[in-house]
Amino acid sequence: MRNSGSASKGSGIGSYLQKRNLKADLPASIVVFLVALPLCLGIALASGAPLFAGLLTGIIGGVVVASISGSQLSVSGPAAGLTTIVLAAITSLGSYQVFLMAVVLAGVFQLVLGLIKAGTIGNYFPSSVIEGMLAGIGILLIMKQLPHALGVDSDFFGDESFFQTDGQNTFSALGNALQHFSIAAIAISSISILILVLWPKFRKLSVVPAPLVVVAVGIIGAILFAGSSNALRESQMVTIPEVNSAAEFFNLFTMPDFSMIFDSKVLVVAATIAVVASLETLLSLEAVDKIDPLKRVSPTNRELIAQGVGNIASGMLGGLPMTAVIVRSSANVNAGGRTKMSAIFHGLLLLLSLLFIPSLINMIPLSCLAAILLVTGYKLARITLFKHMYHKGWDQFIPFVITIIGVVGIDLLKGVGIGMAVSIFYLLRTNMRNPFFYRVQEEGNKKNIRIKLAEEVSFLNKASIQVLLGNIPNETNVIIDGANSRYIDPDVLEAIHNYKHNAYTKGIIVTLENIQKSYTIPKMDIKIKNITNPNRN
Repeated sequence: MRNSGSASKGSGIGSYLQKRNLKADLPASIVVFLVALPLCLGIALASGAPLFAGLLTGIIGGVVVASISGSQLSVSGPAAGLTTIVLAAITSLGSYQVFLMAVVLAGVFQLVLGLIKAGTIGNYFPSSVIEGMLAGIGILLIMKQLPHALGVDSDFFGDESFFQTDGQNTFSALGNALQHFSIAAIAISSISILILVLWPKFRKLSVVPAPLVVVAVGIIGAILFAGSSNALRESQMVTIPEVNSAAEFFNLFTMPDFSMIFDSKVLVVAATIAVVASLETLLSLEAVDKIDPLKRVSPTNRELIAQGVGNIASGMLGGLPMTAVIVRSSANVNAGGRTKMSAIFHGLLLLLSLLFIPSLINMIPLSCLAAILLVTGYKLARITLFKHMYHKGWDQFIPFVITIIGVVGIDLLKGVGIGMAVSIFYLLRTNMRNPFFYRVQEEGNKKNIRIKLAEEVSFLNKASIQVLLGNIPNETNVIIDGANSRYIDPDVLEAIHNYKHNAYTKGIIVTLENIQKSYTIPKMDIKIKNITNPNRN
């Protein structure tokens, strides 16, 4: 009876949690769907691919990848960071079918990367760089969405690069926006931002998600301005292809050209897509874990496997390569998503919208969707984050700022790469400065210096130890103590022994205490690692 009662109680708690999560995930999925819809279309357009390919990739990223992934909040789909690679690949390979073969192979490569545990590289991204990437994405969102909030037409919605595919850059696009704004778009985006900020403050109203209200207001606003001189143009609205029959729907799919599976150009494109997509996925995964209110840790290797399966499916059906995408993922977090069901639902909504309500979706103004992303961008790049990073010290703040500048001024991967380089510089500098500490004692006219070496003394510490030893005054007793050291690099040991051998010429007496002739690299305590972070890989 006791066991039965416990099981019943556990089942009740599980059912309660599922219902609670579902209440959060369903509204969040609508927000992610509304954000993802124009992004999928814009990325397909910028990539030189059919519009349906962008939607198909979003559907697979939501339904297939999210089902396999261990991440609860990450959302996958076509990525702006891959547009230039995709556009160049379609052109160089000669046909879209051959390019699809490269996408399938890229998925196979990602599967292999996941199986050989290559996802562990995600554990080595510094916190300051990830925070800088998030803030940079937030600033980019604000700068990229302002033109849409002002009603300026653009061929590409959501480009994450400073230099755009149409030859313009972020600042020139903003300049054009200020010269060619739309009264209707400004009115809709301004009201939308007010709703997004004020709506959640009223508990009774917050039952209905603010972004859903924003979309409804946007549609009503577009209808009210219709027929006037300020009416929104078709280019200022969401546009998805309308499917009128089952035959039309199935004709949208494209199969890859399997005869090119071993072509060297196809293999090179596939490897390039696999590497770039995997890096962007791991970065996005790390970033989403940072902003997850529940601080869950996503398994990186499982994510690579999920992305691999997703890209294989996408290539087989005629879609684009995909990654985990920080814009959609952060929108999911900010909309209150709790589990992977929000990503799965968003994929299903993309499919249903294509099949049943394309005319209704095409009534949504881009300006109200821009308002959602503007608020999301502000939350990612909030001023309090800059203050927090500043108070953590220059070794954290400078890589943080450099990463932001790189992400905003160049692109996501290069910006992160520059931030990583700066972060590594500070890490090496700290490592070089802290291999030891020493104490000076005076006994009469003779000075005694005791140098206590750190627990780990690597070859990076060799230069600083040599500088310290070289500056020790003549006629000094020096004791080099290795009692705390688990490992001393052979190069450092050689430098210490050479110094002892030559120090007598300066009247310096060197005594070595607790220093072995050689050291082996200490083994990692796997049990401790697994207990503290069991699901990371």
